Amino acid sequence: MTECQNKVNNLEELAKFCNHKGYIFQGSAIYGGLANTWDYGPLGVELKNNIRQLWWKYWVHDRDDIFGLDAAILMNPKVWEASGHVASFSDPLVDSKSSKKRYRADKLIEEFTNERPANWAGEKTPPEDLYKFLIDKNIPDPETGETNCWTMPRMFNLMFKTKQGVLEEEGDDIYLRPETAQGIFVNFKNVQRATRQKIPFGIAQVGKAFRNEITPGNFTFRTREFEQMEVEYFFDPAQTPWKVLFEELKDYSFKFITEVLKISQENLRLRDHEPNELSHYSKGTTDIEYKFPFGWGELCAAGAYRGAFDLNQHQIHSGKDMQFHNQVEKRRYIPHVIEPSFGLDRLVLAVLVDCFYIEPVEGSKEPRRVMKFPYQLAPYKLGVLPLMDKDGLDDLAKKVYRDLRSQGIYCVYDEKGSIGKRYRRQDENGTPWCLTVDYQSLKDKTFTLRHRDTLGQVRISLDELPKYLNSSVFGK
Repeated sequence: MTECQNKVNNLEELAKFCNHKGYIFQGSAIYGGLANTWDYGPLGVELKNNIRQLWWKYWVHDRDDIFGLDAAILMNPKVWEASGHVASFSDPLVDSKSSKKRYRADKLIEEFTNERPANWAGEKTPPEDLYKFLIDKNIPDPETGETNCWTMPRMFNLMFKTKQGVLEEEGDDIYLRPETAQGIFVNFKNVQRATRQKIPFGIAQVGKAFRNEITPGNFTFRTREFEQMEVEYFFDPAQTPWKVLFEELKDYSFKFITEVLKISQENLRLRDHEPNELSHYSKGTTDIEYKFPFGWGELCAAGAYRGAFDLNQHQIHSGKDMQFHNQVEKRRYIPHVIEPSFGLDRLVLAVLVDCFYIEPVEGSKEPRRVMKFPYQLAPYKLGVLPLMDKDGLDDLAKKVYRDLRSQGIYCVYDEKGSIGKRYRRQDENGTPWCLTVDYQSLKDKTFTLRHRDTLGQVRISLDELPKYLNSSVFGK
């Protein structure tokens, strides 16, 4: 059986595995859960943190033209009026008279047929065209299978609204941010002044965003609470052709997915947005899509050209000058922006799908479940396993474990069960290496080091261990 055939391509099975192992739990599970909310367990939070830290290193620490920001989730409501979210950040929702459930009309069409209605523009398609297509093409309710059961689509704003103030009835309306980008735009002048940076430069931010949207049951693919990792890269269109910079950032985004996260290229594709999909202020957007078990889905925006729209809107609505002053040319202008935007939760899901295998083991009737994470993504880098929990083997193993942890090597100690079962547990954890402490270890302080993917073993001393604990050696 080939490695490709061993790969698990079933979201339901993956979700059960993630719940069992502590990658991802259903949110509020003891109260019956809350639709499309998920909690990251001990393994999942380490995987998520590893991806987040690699992204920050790649986009901020490895470059000298991008700077970090952590803006507040709650912002002055006028921000969202200026950005257009209050007036137009909406989805077309329909109610089913059959199941009494609510769905996104455009997603119903996309999931049922390859045909499209007149004036198709995704969620921006006119409601009357969506309704006519739902009826004429007999699009069924996914739950009951009944057709001709739809109400006319209505536009629902996706922002979560709450109140700011001690008394709810006296408080002002305020929103949970639906994107992190606006926090960057309103701080553009602050960051430029503080860093004394000249155009072009970028601002990066990682943070939570919230959208009250109808979500399909595709595990963590689309949730109401999610984490974004975004860069707004500001440039002078008079000096830098936008297409040149767009291609550079698009390629840089793709390399992060393939060379840093090492997601399989055979499961990736670049998709340019059609003209009718673009925002009115955009000249181009390219998504990186991943082939999930349910089909192709957006993984991130490799690049989105936003023009000068956002800074110009904030200048108009705030009355503050958002221009950059080119002192050499004595010219003032509002910079244009290209935005690479990544959804952290979707990256976690793609990595889990990409790395989950069930494969036979020679000499065993039971297949093994293994997460074949690249070394840099693995929650634990090493498992320390005493062959037996007696005769001093456990004492030596615990000392080795504590010493390694004190050196910043995030490893796990496991002494319960047979050595074979413990190997399997670490395979499920995605742990690249297992260090076994046996009776020979008591004599000469050498240990057996096992490779997760090849199952090969070598005998090493502790002095030799550090050379194995990196991605280049593990990946050979």
